[in-house]
Amino acid sequence: MNFLLDTHIWFWLVADPVKAGERTLRESRNKENELWLSPISTWEILTLNTKGKIRLKQNPRDWLATATAGMREAFLTQEIALAARELPLHQDPADGMLAATAKILDLILVTADEKLLGFGEIRTLANR
Repeated sequence: MNFLLDTHIWFWLVADPVKAGERTLRESRNKENELWLSPISTWEILTLNTKGKIRLKQNPRDWLATATAGMREAFLTQEIALAARELPLHQDPADGMLAATAKILDLILVTADEKLLGFGEIRTLANR
């Protein structure tokens, strides 16, 4: 299966795997699955680090190289940007971009965000 990691899931898998659910850990370690990341998640992590809300254990460039190893990059496209504006999500714009990426690229969004889990237009995997 092809999974798009929500920002918090990616960060937990890298920095604190105990926060990731048992199924999330199992699916992320399954070599038959592909893990995808959006540049939106990179932007969110780097922004949180700059604001002091999280603390990366390496400089951002080195952390990013380590944290993205073996993952596929989900490119942002005009189609994804348009879909993000058309989705009926009224919260964080980054969530809209991630949901649109999952929808357009036919990926399963791994998240703990209840708003995204209850959003019927995309496939999701709950962090459990």
